[in-house]
Amino acid sequence: MIIPISYYLILSGILFTIGVVGVLTRRNAIVIFMSIELMLNAVNLTLIAFSKQFNSLDGHVFVFFVMVVAAAEVAVGLALIVAIFRTKESIFVDDFNLLKW
Repeated sequence: MIIPISYYLILSGILFTIGVVGVLTRRNAIVIFMSIELMLNAVNLTLIAFSKQFNSLDGHVFVFFVMVVAAAEVAVGLALIVAIFRTKESIFVDDFNLLKW
């Protein structure tokens, strides 16, 4: 039994919407990073679905590169959050005013 591509696209749209809502409404830096990762995975699901639909490996290769960049982004982002937490003792983005004089 073959699952239609529309199911994948609907699931991807729902995941992306949850990620956008998480980024826009949450104030915790960790939750914002998790929401960004959720949005990246929603896009990856869409790329894999279209790659399967058109019998091409281009989507799989692109998803691999997106995952590598996302892993690097998480490593740098979490390092920044830990560094800011050590100085401010808070991970709420409202408390981050490091660029102000």
